Amino acid sequence: MRFSMRILSLSAAILALSCQAQVKLPLNVPKAAAALLPKATTALTETEVSNGLKEALVAGVQKGSSVLGAAGGFAQSEIYRLALPPEVADLEAKINANPVLRAALKPQLEQLKTKLNEGAERAAAKSFPIFRDAVVGMSVRDAMGILKGGQGSATRYLRSETEQPLQAAFRPAVQSALDEVEIAKYWEPVAKAINQNKRLLGRTEDIQTDLVTYVNQKTYDALFREIALQEDRIRQDPVQRTTELLRKVFGSL
Repeated sequence: MRFSMRILSLSAAILALSCQAQVKLPLNVPKAAAALLPKATTALTETEVSNGLKEALVAGVQKGSSVLGAAGGFAQSEIYRLALPPEVADLEAKINANPVLRAALKPQLEQLKTKLNEGAERAAAKSFPIFRDAVVGMSVRDAMGILKGGQGSATRYLRSETEQPLQAAFRPAVQSALDEVEIAKYWEPVAKAINQNKRLLGRTEDIQTDLVTYVNQKTYDALFREIALQEDRIRQDPVQRTTELLRKVFGSL
């Protein structure tokens, strides 16, 4: 009987040592605590990092298009609300100081602001496929360096690599959006009245503002700001890493 008990005790000891060898944990680490230890990860490849960065940027594009493309996305935002183009904004104080011009132009200027913001919102709503294609088609050099580059580094890289072609691709969407809100109907009377009273307003030349270029640039800047914000959320908050690739790439930081 004693011999059998010794055999059982020896077997149990061997089994315990075998388990410890398999998990490679010291004897004083409980299993519950071991579950909290970081798991070993395989080294990331340049391709994985590149694809992870692109996935984060596409998520930012989708978020920006959704936020800014909603009703009030520009008009109700303290950050993104469009003011009048600079050439007109510079004259607004003079217009308001003249009772006749104020009565004639103030309502039209307010309507113009409303339509500019509506146009920007519609343009943002159209932006997703255009910006997504730019991200997907982008060649990423030094993906690991961009990943380690800190907040907004992927967004800055996207902008530096795609600025001119992306703005050119986005311009027709802006033109379409402004046509939808009939911007010309609100802009032309304002421009005409200002040009007719240019001497009174201290100008020597007619105003010839390109509203498409103005709204294009403002919408473009706002979208990139939103893309950067979403990239930073993914970098900082594991909850924002909604795919396995995002978790793997940004979890390595």
